[in-house]
Amino acid sequence: MTDAHHASAPDFQRLIQGQHDDPFALLGPHWQGGDRFVTAFDPGAEEMWAVIADTPHPLAPVSGAPGIFYGKVPGDAPYLLRGAARGGQWEMEDAYRFGPVLGEIDEYLLGEGSHLRLWEALGAHVKEHEGTWGTQFAVWAPNARRVSVVGDFNWWDGLRHTMRRRGATGVWEIFVPGVGDGAFYRYEIVGPDGQIQPRKADPVGFGSEHPPANASIVRDISGYGWSDGDWMTSRQAMQNREAPISVYEVHLPSWRRKDWGRPISYVEAATELVAYVKEMGFTHIELLPISEYPFDGSWGYQPIGLFAPTIRCGLPHEFRDLVNAAHRAGLGVILDWVPGHFPTDAHGLGKFDGTALYEHADPKEGFHRDWNTLIYNYGRAEVSNFLTANALYWLEEFHADGLRVDAVASMLYRDYSRDPGEWIPNKDGGRENYEAIAMLQRMNIATYGDHPGIMTVAEESTAYPGVSQPVDQGGLGFGFKWNMGWMNDTLEYMQKDPVYRSYHHHQMTFGLVYAFSENFILPISHDEVVHGKGSMLGKMPGSDWEKFANLRSYYGFMWGHPGKKLLFMGQEFAQGSEWNHDAQIDWECLANPQHAGMQSLVRDLNHLYRETPALHAKDCFAEGFQWIVGGDSQNSVFSWVRRGAPGDPEVVVICNFTPQEHGSYRMGMPATGRWREALNSDAEIYGGGNRGNYGAVEAHPGEYHGQPAHADVMIPPLSTIYLVRET
Repeated sequence: MTDAHHASAPDFQRLIQGQHDDPFALLGPHWQGGDRFVTAFDPGAEEMWAVIADTPHPLAPVSGAPGIFYGKVPGDAPYLLRGAARGGQWEMEDAYRFGPVLGEIDEYLLGEGSHLRLWEALGAHVKEHEGTWGTQFAVWAPNARRVSVVGDFNWWDGLRHTMRRRGATGVWEIFVPGVGDGAFYRYEIVGPDGQIQPRKADPVGFGSEHPPANASIVRDISGYGWSDGDWMTSRQAMQNREAPISVYEVHLPSWRRKDWGRPISYVEAATELVAYVKEMGFTHIELLPISEYPFDGSWGYQPIGLFAPTIRCGLPHEFRDLVNAAHRAGLGVILDWVPGHFPTDAHGLGKFDGTALYEHADPKEGFHRDWNTLIYNYGRAEVSNFLTANALYWLEEFHADGLRVDAVASMLYRDYSRDPGEWIPNKDGGRENYEAIAMLQRMNIATYGDHPGIMTVAEESTAYPGVSQPVDQGGLGFGFKWNMGWMNDTLEYMQKDPVYRSYHHHQMTFGLVYAFSENFILPISHDEVVHGKGSMLGKMPGSDWEKFANLRSYYGFMWGHPGKKLLFMGQEFAQGSEWNHDAQIDWECLANPQHAGMQSLVRDLNHLYRETPALHAKDCFAEGFQWIVGGDSQNSVFSWVRRGAPGDPEVVVICNFTPQEHGSYRMGMPATGRWREALNSDAEIYGGGNRGNYGAVEAHPGEYHGQPAHADVMIPPLSTIYLVRET
């Protein structure tokens, strides 16, 4: 046969050359006068048949168009294609006989940039379509001339599965029959200049190869059997401002290593990590980013596969096993989420369709010099939607209880880490990034609206107002904010030799000036134990004993201070060395009683914090705190009252940050009577000198320090003690 009635020779040449943007107009079945004609393209075939019920119907080669075959195929029953070349034969489904999968509503929402369940439309979905099982592929590439899905199912040949453009949405899709879970794939994209781009991983793919390999992998994420209903229906009470929230921050690949150094798996962590965190008294596990990322040394903070749990620790269902196990143990799971930037790796989002699609074209808006990463174009509706939908995805599909949003300050300000002349002002001439602010507000509205029990947390290092205020009150809408100022000031104080601390007393008290301006979490995170900063223990001054005593007293100060708590793994037992992401934390040091004592202290602080409403119920409210001694800089002594609801026993927290013992320090007390010594960081079980108040102090009438009663308290050196009123 010399021609095909529905196409011209130039059309076929464009198809053969990989330049055609509408292959469905040429290939597959087409009807004329009640008869079905099939056009097929297989670059490796010398002969071709359409096979119905084992009966082959020959398709003739199209003259001048190698690999293209055409012929009449009787009836309307489904057919297979049979190819032959060099004595061999093969059969395959014809992807071009299937209609579109995406519906009109999807198309409308995609075009508008408002599809909040984006992962249900884009990506790779194993499904039955028109009676046949396969995988639907869909990707956003509005400026592409041609998009093909390539994989191990089509010899990575971009000519074989060129996709269908869906109108003005910028989305391309194709249903490839016979492809299922575990198939490797990428997208081959011809940019607007006619050049083939580096093959791209799927921005909405659910799985990836083990790095440094970077192909996407089809993962069927449907059908998981959750058994965490009790947690999901009650978690709102576990995650509000009045709840005790104590977070154990974990970089999962280096928490524990197994079998010659491989990272612990999600399934192993579902048993080991969950049991450990529960025993230690923490309320939440926070995971450093588990979205797929190419470079181990980024710890996940330079992600490319935002919809794919990293394969380093297992498959998507296995990650669900970890979350499910945590919930059944009464623990929440918070995920670090990185909407602020993405890496420049060729298979990632950069110049995705040959243009600056996800990022800004101008590096003054679109490039982070600090991290050598690209910045999202938040003003583009589809990009804002991509990020908002991704946040919802982790909450919906993986039952995450919260998102800790990384590097919010870098998003809020156009001049972040830039010199004058190196940034572009907003429309009003200012430095605020209105588009990023709107995206964060939209994300918080959407996540809290769809999942009222969750929590979002901002890592925001500036004094930007209203980070944890509702959007309708002009805020960003986060539930909580990391208190970076408190962390910087107090750590700087603790690193000083005690002889100099009296001159820096304000660094421990200044945090109370603004402690209730936001809903704060007090973070001692991974950032404090990397890049030459040493370990928490190493920051402390003095002899070995004094180092441990300083750190014990500091943790006591932290748990008694208003604000929720966060501690990075290894800090709970005072790991001596800086964190190394390529090895597990130093569990071996627990053979040393001082390290084991520190671990016991953190466990007991957590349990006391959780069991004592005065220590958590008013974390975010000024009425829950009152200074008793805030100005004794000479002795570096601090004391305050923590209060809960009426009727909750009050707690007095007393800190001594010098190595001098105070055998009888007269302390104002909120009420007369017996005050139980609920915790003393100098206790022998924690590695201390076992000095204290024999279990309690007695407060007598008589005003002191502005309080109606007073007691003579023994305050050990470098220690924190908690006195709980007995009623």
